[in-house]
Formats: sequence, structure tokens, C-alpha cells
Amino acid sequence: MGPFFRSLQFRISIIYILISVLTIAVTGSALYAGISRVVMHESVESSQMAVSKGGTYVEMYLDRLKVLSSVLAGNPQTIRTLASKDKAGEQDVLKMIDNVLAADPYIQSVIVIGQDGYVLSNERKLNMMRSSDMMKESWYVAAIHSSNPVLTSARMQKFSMDKNNWVISMSQEIRGKDGSNLGVVLLDIKYKGLEAYLNDLDLGKDGYTYIVNSRNEIVYHKDVSYFVDEAKKNQLIEMNRQNPGYDAKRDRLVYQTDLKGSDWTLVGVSSLDGLQQIRAQLLRSFIMVGTVLLLFILLAIPWIARSMTQPVRRLEQAMQKVQSGQLAISVPETGVTEVQGLARHFNSMIMEIRQLLQDIETKEGALRLHELSVLHSQINPHFLYNTLDTIVWMAEFQDTDRVISTTKALAEFFQLSLSGGSEFTTIAKEMAHVEQYLFIQRERYGEKLSYTISYDPALADVVIPKIILQPLAENAVYHGIREKEGPGRLEIFCGRADDGTIRLIVKDDGAGFNPAVLQAPPAAAGGGGSAGDKSKLGGVGIHNVDERIKLYYGDRYGIKLSSAPGAGTVVNISIPLAITSHEGEKLT
Repeated sequence: MGPFFRSLQFRISIIYILISVLTIAVTGSALYAGISRVVMHESVESSQMAVSKGGTYVEMYLDRLKVLSSVLAGNPQTIRTLASKDKAGEQDVLKMIDNVLAADPYIQSVIVIGQDGYVLSNERKLNMMRSSDMMKESWYVAAIHSSNPVLTSARMQKFSMDKNNWVISMSQEIRGKDGSNLGVVLLDIKYKGLEAYLNDLDLGKDGYTYIVNSRNEIVYHKDVSYFVDEAKKNQLIEMNRQNPGYDAKRDRLVYQTDLKGSDWTLVGVSSLDGLQQIRAQLLRSFIMVGTVLLLFILLAIPWIARSMTQPVRRLEQAMQKVQSGQLAISVPETGVTEVQGLARHFNSMIMEIRQLLQDIETKEGALRLHELSVLHSQINPHFLYNTLDTIVWMAEFQDTDRVISTTKALAEFFQLSLSGGSEFTTIAKEMAHVEQYLFIQRERYGEKLSYTISYDPALADVVIPKIILQPLAENAVYHGIREKEGPGRLEIFCGRADDGTIRLIVKDDGAGFNPAVLQAPPAAAGGGGSAGDKSKLGGVGIHNVDERIKLYYGDRYGIKLSSAPGAGTVVNISIPLAITSHEGEKLT
């Protein structure tokens, strides 16, 4: 079998062909059953849902308008303005009216009318009956006792067939603190605001909605002729009185819903279009067909999954192992053509990654050796020059014994420094190395310098990097004790800390200094500050030892320094505990 016949594309094509054949066969037989009942059920639910949805929108809108009118009528500033003789605060009321208008684009006007005929409104030319005692005006009294929205034409105009002039008026009485009448708030809402919620309901091609109140007056209909044609009006009233459901005689669905907060009833009339029936039936039929096809697909899934996903699963498992750090892995190049290509590229990628990691490891090792070599080369050679000068001075005074002891100490010092070319030594040898150094320095400074060296004998053979104590002792002698007036003392100790690490402590009672000066690396290494300042405080030596320890063991280990001017210095070195070595080589 060729590569194409083993490809994923070919197998999916065959499966889709089989499913399509089954779909056509099953669909042709399923379309004959239950169309009438399905359409009826779906149409009733759809029309009821649409009418209920429209009614909910209208109820929410009316509630919102009532809240706006109540807020305006109950506002203390409105009450205070109408109750006062000079009508102080009317600008604040006008601002509230502007806010109400801004809250709803369908609000045409907001009018606040006092009992004495005083008017505040966004309209500048009001055409309404007013007097000094508005309680004598019938429309004012009616507005006080009415809480339901009322459909009217533009105020004080003859009712016309132009819906652009129609408004829905809503009133709210304004009462004083003693409960007496102070005035009325009138909201006029454009008729289009109601149409916006009802025109687009899905009730079929010939479906529509209308609103009738408790007095059998038509409040809303998209066809304005129903407002003046008595026959059409009676038809709507009769339709409202019939039971909700399917009207077989007229082939329509009727559903009513009462609108809360008003005496309105929303009536929805849904038409049963032939096209709608066919679409609803086809939708139901295809759902059934889809269910049957799903059963066939579920029966075929085990074979399809085994034949198509097993190679992909193997490749995924291999990728997870690579993610966990296992690179000595490869996947068999089996399966469909596309998966074989993925496996081949995956194996090639793993080989390249292994090679790149080896190259990086080699380069990092070479770089690390170079860095350590540079750090070793930075050890201050001035000690050798000063020691030789001291020996020359002793020889001139013919102090043979001191010349011999100092020369022996210098020879042993350099013998321990070399360590056979190794980068490591034992704690015992490191202590002997710093002891020879301090012996030579005491020969030079005499009673100015005294010292003690101690360590845990159980740690004598523990392996550590060499020459880490001498630079710190040199720093203590030259920049601590020498700068101090009178004799100074240096203490060196090595022991095991509570956390299992090795702690080496170099402590002096010298002049001390501000440790903040040594926070940054030396200037020669790219740090800030003056190189001269750091050299004066021994910063290069301290930084050198700290960097070497971090290169060997990581950033968790290194030097912690505490000091203060006049209070001496304590240098604390922490390194991990290594396994004993007879040749002074680092073992972990």
C-alpha cells in the first residue's frame, strides 16, 4: 500500500464518505414522521417565549421610568423648591431634569408642576391649562391619582394619526413633609420607545403584537388603523379574550401576558408560515439523523483511535520525557506518513539538542577554568616582596635564628600554596598555610600582632578550595590591626554549623570599616566606586574569595562580612561539606 493510502487524509475521507451515505439514507426516511406535532410544539414555545421576552422588556422599561419619576418627585431639593415662596433651588431641579433626560433618549419631556401653577421643564413653550390653584384643573387631579402610563397625543393637541406626535405620559405626585400635595411630575415618553421593544419580536412572517388596557382601549399596535377602525379594534379585543394557544380555525397562535405595574396586557399573535414549518421540521429531522450518525461514529472510534493516535501518543510521551530532562530517547518512525515525518524530525531534533548541550558544557568548563585562573592570579604578590625585605633586614642584624625560621615558614607557605597544582586542599593544610603566613607577619610586626588558629579535628581531611583564608587574614592584618593604635589580635576558627555546612571565621579587633563600601564588585571587575577605596579596605581580596566559592559551589555559599569603624571585623565563610580526599581533590 502506497504512502497516500496510509495517510491521515485518505482515512478521514473514507470515513466521511461512509457517514454521508448513511446521513442521506436516514434523513430521507426520517422527514416523513411527526412534522405537524413538532411544528406545533416548537411554534407555541417560540411565540410564548417571544411575547414573554417582549413583555419583560416593557415591564423593565416602565419600572425604570417609575424609578426616574419617583427619584425626581421624592428629591429633597424638588420638595424644598416647590414648598418655598421664592422657589429657591430651581436650577438644581433643572439639572436633575437634564440628568433624567440624559438617562433615556426616548424621554421627550420632563415637567414639574407646582400646585400654584409654578412650572419647571425642559420644554420652553408649554401648551397646557394652568392656574394659581391647580387642584381646580381636572387633568392635574387625574394626574395625581394616576400611576399607570397613558397613551396620548402631544399635550393639549387633537389626537392625530401621526405616531411621531404620540407620547406615553406617566405622573407622580410630589408631597411635602406633612404629606400635603405640592405638585406633580410628568414624564412624556416617545411612542417609538415602546415600538423599539416590540417591533422585532420573532412571531413569523405575518405575526404581530399589540397592547390593550383594562378599559379595552388599544395602547399599542404597529398598524395605526386599529386605533380608529371600530371593526379592527373589536377584533383585537375579542382576540385578547380567547384562551391562549393554537386557533385552528384561523391558523394562528395567540398568547397573552399581563404587564406588571400597569393595567396593560401584551398580546402576541404568531403566524404559522409554511416555510417556517418546513425549516423547523428539517431541523428536528437533522437532529435525529445526527444522533444516529453519532452512534455509528462512536462504534468506529476504537479502531480509528488505535490506528491513528497510537503513534502520536508515543511521540507525546517522548516529548514529556524530554521535558523532564531525559534526552537519551528516540521514537519509532511508524504510523501514517505525517506522523512518520514528525517522528523523524523529532529524533533529529533530539540528536541536535544533545550535541548542543555537549558543546555548551565544554565551553562552560573552559570558561570556568579561565575564570578560576584569573582569580588565582589576582592573589597579592606584595606579601612575597615584604617577606624578603624582612629576611634581608634580619640578616643585616645577623639574627640567624629568625632568618632561618622565617625562611622555613616562607618555603612551607609556598609549598602549601602550590598543592601539587590542584585547585583544592584540606582544611588541615589550609589552616597550616594561613598559620605560616601569620607566623611570618608576626616576625615582621612583633608584639603588634597576636593570633590563634583552631579547627575541629574531625574536619581535618575535608576538601575545600585552597588559599581562601590567607587573603582574609592579610586583609585583617594590613587594614585592621595595622591601622589600630596598640596591639591587635586575630582569631581563625573552622567548625561545622547547625545546617551541616562548614563555617570558617576570620575575626580581628582592628580598626574596622563600613561594609557598604564592599557591596559592589571592584572597579576593575566592572563595579561602581573607586578601585583605590576597595584596595585600601582589601575589597579585591574579599571579592576574589567570594567569587571563587560561588564558582565552585553556587550562589548559596560565600562570604558574609560584619564590621564597623573601631569595632573590628568578622568574616564568615560558608561552604558545603565535601567527602574526604587523600590527594586534596574535590569530591562530592
